[in-house]
Amino acid sequence: MSDHLFYQSRQTRPFIDRAEGIYLWDVDGQRYLDGSSGAMVSNIGHSHPHVLSCMAEQMQKATFAYRLHFQSDIVERFAKRLAQKAPAGLDKVFFVSGGSEAVETAIKLARQATIARGEPDRFKIISRTPSYHGSTLGAVAVTGTPPFADPFAPMMREMPKVRAPLHYLDGLDMDDPATGAHYVQQMEEKILAEGPESVLAVLVEPIGGASTGALVPPAGYMEGLRALCDKYGLLLIYDEVMTGGGRTGTYFAADHFGATPDMIISAKGLGGGYVPLGAVISRNDLVEDVLDHGGFLHGFTNAAMPLAAAAGMGVLDVVEDEQLCARASRIGGMVYNRLRDLQSQYPFIGDVRGKGLLLAFELMADATTKQVLPKELNAHAKLVNIAYDNGLIIYSRRTRNGAEGDHFMVCPPLISSAAQVDELMGLLEKSLAQFADLYLKEVA
Repeated sequence: MSDHLFYQSRQTRPFIDRAEGIYLWDVDGQRYLDGSSGAMVSNIGHSHPHVLSCMAEQMQKATFAYRLHFQSDIVERFAKRLAQKAPAGLDKVFFVSGGSEAVETAIKLARQATIARGEPDRFKIISRTPSYHGSTLGAVAVTGTPPFADPFAPMMREMPKVRAPLHYLDGLDMDDPATGAHYVQQMEEKILAEGPESVLAVLVEPIGGASTGALVPPAGYMEGLRALCDKYGLLLIYDEVMTGGGRTGTYFAADHFGATPDMIISAKGLGGGYVPLGAVISRNDLVEDVLDHGGFLHGFTNAAMPLAAAAGMGVLDVVEDEQLCARASRIGGMVYNRLRDLQSQYPFIGDVRGKGLLLAFELMADATTKQVLPKELNAHAKLVNIAYDNGLIIYSRRTRNGAEGDHFMVCPPLISSAAQVDELMGLLEKSLAQFADLYLKEVA
């Protein structure tokens, strides 16, 4: 660890030297394939010349202008383009510096909108467990992963949770509408138990991020949530911090479902790792109600920075010009099929799931019973470190509410080629073989 800098733990990694495309190099010349796009951030890869050019051009004009002092043409144009990418009816954008800030923004906007509409008793936001929505206290309150929330419980008002639609663990067919209806019923029971008059919103990832390992919802589930929110007068908020930016095969994962939310939260791929950038995209009437009621009591110093908007515009140019949404579907299908091949080869791979290039596989002691590997094995960390030593970066989490279980995100940049998929999967297979030989001889 550095004498002065600290992160989450004492684990050390090499110093970065440079990055280009889907690769990064450390100062000793070791090359790493970015198999998780960092933390599902670098959607268009590293050091794309177009984005760097957009940033350099803006740097010659103005990098920062406080939003209460100036409007900015580049910020206005970026907001317009982003609203055009969102589902119809979502046309107001509030820029921030990242995902946690965006979640806080959506929560506060929802609360102030319901106050403006004369319903001050509505304050509860129902989210799911497991889930992850950020690291600030408001975001932690709606995060359904106990290890991230428990230490801070005395400092906040935790929001109600309902179990995520973990159909693969429950032995249910995700393509059967009855499965979606089953989990929607659980959400309705929670709304009724809390008292519908006290519930403000439902907050979900349309396709799971790291907490559920790229969980795709069962048929009819998202549409059922929309109907529930309409029935009880609730807002439906999509956390698309990981899914947005083209990763699932459409620019927003909302486009996969016949259920338009009232707000979308975006970050990570929005700025592509070039700048800290996030946004909330909302229905116009919600924003107008809040502004008419005295204004939005919220903001961040670096919100709506011209330099961040220029980078975001450049990233969006690349997504559109290089047709990266379609590429995510095509290349994602290749990766998914290769992961399924590995599943047939290694019996401790209990599940493969995801959409586009938001993919994951889960290790289990028994794929039939879904029994987890021994917690003390720390498989989620061991396999990541083996892969890292082999020059492959993947991303892992504890599967079962952050306490046990092991899943791994395989989410390379959307620019990845078929040849690079071969390289990625070769490194992953090598790492799995080493992991099995070192730790799972009795399972393999």
